[in-house]
Amino acid sequence: MFKSKTQAKTATLETVTIAGPSAATRARTTAATAFLIGAGLVFMVGFAHSDVMHNAAHDTRHTLAFPCH
Repeated sequence: MFKSKTQAKTATLETVTIAGPSAATRARTTAATAFLIGAGLVFMVGFAHSDVMHNAAHDTRHTLAFPCH
């Protein structure tokens, strides 16, 4: 009988970790984005021609003690 010599070759897989933004940075970015969208909705809608949207924004500004007069 013939015996063949086989060599098992193993491949090594190296994992590379890429650092992303930290949790604090993501939280600050999310908070800033939410604030800008919210401020835009409240303050820009106040200049809308629709009376319903204007009055809703107007009441919200008064609630937040934002001077509008």
